[in-house]
Amino acid sequence: MFRPRLPYIRLMRRSHANTLRTAALLALAVPSAAIADTRAFILVGLDGKTFFEAQGGRNGPNGHDAVGILDVSDEANPRLVHTLPLDNSVYGPPTNLRITPDGQLGLVASSVLMRQEGPAWYAQADNQLHVIDLAAEPPRLIETLKVGLQPSGLAINKVGDLMLIANREGRSVTALTIGGTVVRPVVTVDVGDEAAAVTFAPDGKRAFFAKNKAGKIGVLAIDRTEVSYDRSLDMPVGSGVYGLDLTPDGTLALTGNTGPEPSDGHADTVSVIRADAKRPVVIDHVGIGDTPEALAIAPDGRHAAVSVVRGASAPQVSPGYTPSGSIALLAIEPEGRVRRVAEAEAGAVTQGIVFSPSGTYVYIGNYVDRTLGVYQITGDTLTDTGTRIALPGQPASLGGR
Repeated sequence: MFRPRLPYIRLMRRSHANTLRTAALLALAVPSAAIADTRAFILVGLDGKTFFEAQGGRNGPNGHDAVGILDVSDEANPRLVHTLPLDNSVYGPPTNLRITPDGQLGLVASSVLMRQEGPAWYAQADNQLHVIDLAAEPPRLIETLKVGLQPSGLAINKVGDLMLIANREGRSVTALTIGGTVVRPVVTVDVGDEAAAVTFAPDGKRAFFAKNKAGKIGVLAIDRTEVSYDRSLDMPVGSGVYGLDLTPDGTLALTGNTGPEPSDGHADTVSVIRADAKRPVVIDHVGIGDTPEALAIAPDGRHAAVSVVRGASAPQVSPGYTPSGSIALLAIEPEGRVRRVAEAEAGAVTQGIVFSPSGTYVYIGNYVDRTLGVYQITGDTLTDTGTRIALPGQPASLGGR
């Protein structure tokens, strides 16, 4: 998420059986990873220590966060099937969790923890990455790793053997290998500025990352586990850039730029990048409203959905205050043009946003309301289904495969 104006301390896959009986036994013995691959899950980070109230933002003690696992096999009616008490935070962008392509692992970064000074609680950078076995019944924590300071945006390549983490306080990007259930850091690249979000190109040989405070998008070259950064390829987009995603064919990248003063009532932008060129360039900016918190591109690459906070995170006395946010739908045309085509009302302090596996539905986290909103896409039409999934916490982030 954009950083609320709260006190912050800087730191850190046998052949067929011959009999029905044998077939039944084999079905019971399917490896857990294969079971995971047949289920459609998304993850939701539930922050229990930062609150947006009438008078403004407030921090509280640690120990109340969780990660929820939502079964979206029935895409119109997601179902919360399990929660794990794990630290995570709204201070990290709503892209701080991901599921591996085979569906076996969930990866969740904890961006900050709180420290008490007198009666107040202050955010300080954390450095944890939780590894969750989604194939287990119920899903379970495998281990928690130490990574860079304030790990925020996460991305996993299509093959599923390499992950990148954008570290805000660490001003770096960390690469980690994934082999079965084993995740290990291999290299950290200094990028010179806070890095808030990251996404892979389809071939896995390039990645883009958001320099949130600098208002730029950087480019990484990737050769197996070797990662390098060429500052000369940095692209100017807009300040407070936290949303970042790439079309499935790798031609375009979109960024959500929250602006220098989030939830201030002023319109902000989504930037459009020609990402498949040798030297990627920004080709357009699309007006989107106040504070485009996160964005996601549909599996078919024809649409993007944007979580727009508007003024819902501001104190109620602020001139930019609004009681709710919205969800905007963008059409992505074959020639690279991006158009805003629809918008629908959403809840208070919209955060993570993710498409259903088929791309027919899009889900948005309403932080203050503690709900997941479900919207249907038909052509260029966005329809609020009216479904709100109650959550046992404040949804700070959403992530799928």
